[in-house]
Amino acid sequence: MTSPLADPPYGAYLYSYPHKTAYRPLPQPRRLADVWARERREALFLYLHVPFCEMRCGFCNLFTTARPKADFVDSYLDTLERQARRARAALEEGAGGPFSFARFAVGGGTPTLLSEAALARLLDVAEVIMGADLARLPGSAETSPETATVEKLRLLVERGADRLSIGVQSFIEAETRAVNRPQDPAEAHAAIEAMRAAGPSTVNVDLIYGLPGQTAASWQFTLDETLRHEPEEVYLYPLYVRPLTTLGRRRANGQEFDDYRLALYRQACEHLGAAGYRQISMRMFRAARAPSVDGPVFCCQDDGMLGLGCGARSYTAELHYSTEFAVGAAGVREILASWVARDESSFDVADYGFVLDEDERRRRFVILSLLADEGLDRRRYADRFGDDPLVHLPALDALEPEGLASWQGPSLRLTARGFERADAIGPWLQSPRVRDLMNEWELR
Repeated sequence: MTSPLADPPYGAYLYSYPHKTAYRPLPQPRRLADVWARERREALFLYLHVPFCEMRCGFCNLFTTARPKADFVDSYLDTLERQARRARAALEEGAGGPFSFARFAVGGGTPTLLSEAALARLLDVAEVIMGADLARLPGSAETSPETATVEKLRLLVERGADRLSIGVQSFIEAETRAVNRPQDPAEAHAAIEAMRAAGPSTVNVDLIYGLPGQTAASWQFTLDETLRHEPEEVYLYPLYVRPLTTLGRRRANGQEFDDYRLALYRQACEHLGAAGYRQISMRMFRAARAPSVDGPVFCCQDDGMLGLGCGARSYTAELHYSTEFAVGAAGVREILASWVARDESSFDVADYGFVLDEDERRRRFVILSLLADEGLDRRRYADRFGDDPLVHLPALDALEPEGLASWQGPSLRLTARGFERADAIGPWLQSPRVRDLMNEWELR
């Protein structure tokens, strides 16, 4: 196994492991009651997916569609309610004892594209049907500059969301327009102010570096404009040019593009560090003034996550499952149309996903641990898997000599150089099976 330094620094963002493009139709559908009966269920993560946006950004490969008609939104929520009833029945039927939720998130897409009534109905799915006491749980919700109305944001916070996140990407209008996202910077500022006024304990702002026409000076301007609002969290995403997205038809990756993004990333790390932000991962930066986290931190990819909605993924220790996935607009619409027509009993089973054997579970633990600031704790790993991680994954030994990680007590933690190579280290640690499935996945 070669060093991750042999690969480009921007290989792939491993939001979770394995990647969704490694999912396939399961040989035999799995009853959800059986799937969840073997899972620890006392601290589940509940995720609600809203696959709708006001526009499709040029870089976007999320499972979402733009400007749905009102009657289709109603049909979607009808189906979501049917799915939730069957999910709760599966949890109650399972032999694993009572279940409860420890955190929830509402994402997409753009949940605040929904009307206030539809948004309240969505939250009722979590609270009334699933039995989640949202007011007592840490919760996160996504919004956008175009849809962040005071009324919708207040509704989310009043119903339990203590973290609001917005994708601004840039405060330079020409840069957002270049990625098919016309956006008035004044509107973005007003949206963040409305988020703050709604009263969540955490405001998060997402930014993108590597946008067409972006320079060190314009990137600095966007960072400074962001810091005016003193957000508790800032997420920095490198621009990825993916197939079937608008940008994917215009521009290719290359060494020059890698160097450009890397220079902007380093600039942002230095600037945010000087402003008192601690780096949590390659993408996440948290302010020193941010509230301490009670219970599980915001992490939508842990085992024990129940995802509801078309495009949502669910994670158990042995099975990850979801609906089918597409990137192109036609593929997304086709999957959505099929999903809203499903009858309630069809949600009793999982039929599309990925079964994790022991090797895949070990790799998942290593990847998700190593790519965060706390690092890979060899004692926790041994407690869970019975041996040292270097025995199971000796390739990890290559990270320290390359200056990508260092042992700090029992933990292997990425260095600053390692963080900037996280999107190469993650794919480097994937199994050959996952890599082959991803390469074979048919774009649609």
